[in-house]
Amino acid sequence: MVRLSGRPVTRPPRPFGYPRAPHSPPPADRGAGGSRPGVLRAALTGRSVAGQVFALQVVIVLLLVVSAVVAQVLQVRHDSDTEASNRSLAVAQSFANAPGTAAALRSPDPTAVLQPRAEAARKATGVDFIVVMNTDGIRYTHPQTGRIGEKFVGTIAPAVAGRTVTEHVNGTIGPLEQVVVPVKDSGGQVVGLVAAGITTAHVGGAADQQLPLLLAAAAAALALATAGTALVSRRLLRQTHGLGPYEMTRMYEHHDAVLHAVREGVLIVGGDGRLLLANDEAHRLLDLPSDAERRHVRELGLDDETAGLLASGRVATDEVHLVKDRLLAVNQRPTDLRGGPPGSVTTLRDSTELRALSGRAEVARERLNMLYEAGVGIGTSLDVTRTAEELAELAVPRFADFATVDLFDAVLDGEEPRPGTALRRTACAGIRKETPLYPLGERIRFVTTSPQARALTTGQSVVVPRLREEPGWRAQDPERTGQVLAFGIHSLITVPLRAGSLVLGVANFWRGEKPQPFDADELALAEELVARAAVSIDNARRYTREHSMAVTLQRSLLPRTLPEQGALDLAYRYLPAQSGVGGDWFDVLPLSGARVALVVGDVVGHGLHAAATMGRLRTAVHNFSSLDLPPDELLSLLDELVGRLDQDDGTSVTGASVVTGATCLYAIYDPVSRLCTMARAGHPPPALVRPDGDVEFLDVPAGPPLGLGGLPFETAEVELPEDSRLVLYTDGLVEDRERDIDEGLGLLRDALLRTPGASPEDTCRTVLDRLPAQPSDDVALIVARTRVLGDDRVAQWEVPSDPAAVSEVRGSVTRRLADWGLDELAFTTELILSELVTNAIRYGRAPIGVRLLRERTLICEVSDRSTTSPHLRYAASTDEGGRGLFLVAQLAGRWGTRYTPNGKVIWAEQPLP
Repeated sequence: MVRLSGRPVTRPPRPFGYPRAPHSPPPADRGAGGSRPGVLRAALTGRSVAGQVFALQVVIVLLLVVSAVVAQVLQVRHDSDTEASNRSLAVAQSFANAPGTAAALRSPDPTAVLQPRAEAARKATGVDFIVVMNTDGIRYTHPQTGRIGEKFVGTIAPAVAGRTVTEHVNGTIGPLEQVVVPVKDSGGQVVGLVAAGITTAHVGGAADQQLPLLLAAAAAALALATAGTALVSRRLLRQTHGLGPYEMTRMYEHHDAVLHAVREGVLIVGGDGRLLLANDEAHRLLDLPSDAERRHVRELGLDDETAGLLASGRVATDEVHLVKDRLLAVNQRPTDLRGGPPGSVTTLRDSTELRALSGRAEVARERLNMLYEAGVGIGTSLDVTRTAEELAELAVPRFADFATVDLFDAVLDGEEPRPGTALRRTACAGIRKETPLYPLGERIRFVTTSPQARALTTGQSVVVPRLREEPGWRAQDPERTGQVLAFGIHSLITVPLRAGSLVLGVANFWRGEKPQPFDADELALAEELVARAAVSIDNARRYTREHSMAVTLQRSLLPRTLPEQGALDLAYRYLPAQSGVGGDWFDVLPLSGARVALVVGDVVGHGLHAAATMGRLRTAVHNFSSLDLPPDELLSLLDELVGRLDQDDGTSVTGASVVTGATCLYAIYDPVSRLCTMARAGHPPPALVRPDGDVEFLDVPAGPPLGLGGLPFETAEVELPEDSRLVLYTDGLVEDRERDIDEGLGLLRDALLRTPGASPEDTCRTVLDRLPAQPSDDVALIVARTRVLGDDRVAQWEVPSDPAAVSEVRGSVTRRLADWGLDELAFTTELILSELVTNAIRYGRAPIGVRLLRERTLICEVSDRSTTSPHLRYAASTDEGGRGLFLVAQLAGRWGTRYTPNGKVIWAEQPLP
């Protein structure tokens, strides 16, 4: 497209496949823009558009020149005739009306008078002749005197009648204009005639002077046309890439054919909003009238939105407009972005079918997205209820308006479902909270005609497009179903939750807000969602069962009740971990001499293995504590035991290494001396809350965890004031994924500081209030408030190493028992002490001591420096001895031996009356 309006010229590229014009030299011959001689030759050949324009310009210039010359000649001739007539008339009238002319005509010799005058007037006025004649036409004057007296050649009758005669004649001197006027006397009578004439050649001459100027102008015009044609040809050749008229015509025809054959509407709208061009597809899509071109777009019968877009000329990209029954994708761009004319070009695509396909593709994509989210969003926790809630929450509102999940009660407990029993509404989600559906937690027994019962019985999904027309569903609960219909719920899909051969319950998807009923495609999607959720629910059910078994095992291994003892006021808590069963454990073990042992331990790992290991360690501690071992020796034996467990269970069935690790804290409190002896193996230190409320973590040497071996354990001995609170715990209380142990110890200290003077029970409650309901690790906590066995309940004596001293000891004991009001125990106590003191004197080493404690039981203790422990044996009938310990065992409730750093203590307990 070439525009000569002073704006930049747009150079369209040469279309692919079009040949270069034959007359156009290759670019290498023409140079950058084509040489001027080459351009001129191309222009003068006449085969290019520029040559044809040049030829047309030459013809136009020649026509203009010829026309101008002809017009000039004609105009000059006309002007010459007119001027000749006017001059002849003026001369003739002037001479006819001159004074003396009429008188001279009446004179005897008019020629003598008038000839000189006529010649003088002729020469003065420049006419060719002045002839004076009588009314018969006989000349009196003539420039050629030889013709005087001859008859005048011309028309004189009108002049004789008194009128003026003007005529064009071809005389002997050439074409001329002559005028004959009458000469009248004073009475108005015509007395003669005066004729004057002049040839047109004498009047003209302007044409000869102007013709060279016309020819020069024509030559200049031709030169300008040639230069302009060369310039235009040069620019055309550069812009059309050498295309000739034939190629240009063919290209236009092809472009026109493509414009009207393409399956996309094309509109060109001018800046004034009038339609300039519309191809066939645009006519079809917009149903335009046949005379749509040159009309305003708002007059074409289009909807307001589409017409407004076309008239605005704004930029639009893939805007969708509903035109009649078609969805059109509209793209619009202005034409004046690069200096073009004002207006816009609009393209239209019929996207009705594409939108339908896109809609189906969008639905498919949404369904795939839902299935993906179901895969990652359902089953995030091993909790049956939470998994059911995740299914309901995923389906609303993207798939259904309301979703409910009903499971058998046995499934919630981790057991296999029992068909025929009622179901419990486990999860419910909806776009509105208040619905007439069965509420959460409701036990439901579906009637046999209901869709849910059919799904449970057959194991197949059921879709009910219109609930109002389903009598089997309405028979479930006529009042409630009527409320459901009045609420707007109109369609239902119920899908059984199947895991293998087990039917765990049903999932129900309800539709109320969306007017479309559920269809077969949506049924398939619901089945896929429920199938994935059923696997997760079954996994959660199995985990619940195994977790319950592990918890049951663990709780069976933990102490159900605390043993009776008087040294400590105790409270405890045990919180299982959120996921899995751990190996945390604790124990309270009464020892001899009114002492009490406190044990807290933690086995590494979770599950049945950790729980079983914990049970074995707890049993071992029970056994070792019966030997009255010091804490460090007991931990050493436990360390050896854990090492043997690692060797026995070193590899699992799968070949993976299984290493058992454990931590433990063992403390013994003596209410008589108020001393607490402790040792720990990789366990957090105990906390002590003194009676004044001060809190400290006791400095107990940290031994290695159990099972590592090779290092000894150390004990720490602390004197505890009465009413002190000793706090023992596992690491789950002070350490988790979000904080380290130092921060946890600080929080524990702060919690204990807030409980001055509180009971152990209140202390446990305060400490655990800051923990989540289900911690990430097991938590075991023991709070023990110390008591003291006062001097009024303790009696002790030193016994000389003399058998005679036994009687004195018996007397002293009898008196003390009388003071305590225990006279009933005097006889048996005397027998027990007599036997034990006699053995100590006979087999032990001095010094020998006797101690009597009145606590929950009456405790008799005999100590010596020997490390030899007596033991029961069967004495023969002939043996003199060997029956003393037998009597002690028969008279005492319990008896035994404990070793001390300085020897041993043999003790016996009797229940108080």
